[in-house]
Amino acid sequence: MNTKNEPELVWGLEAISKIIGRTVRQTHYMLSTGKIPAKQIGTRWVVERGQLMRFFMESAA
Repeated sequence: MNTKNEPELVWGLEAISKIIGRTVRQTHYMLSTGKIPAKQIGTRWVVERGQLMRFFMESAA
């Protein structure tokens, strides 16, 4: 739990795929095509958890 209002970053395909309920392969495709609001730093993907959740809540509406 983040108590300092700092962004909670989620690093890596595996962690992101667990949050969104997709396979690593599906997640990689979504990340590499810009379907998920994330950034690639070197070879690793990173996304802010709150932004990821808002993105999926908005697309579900």
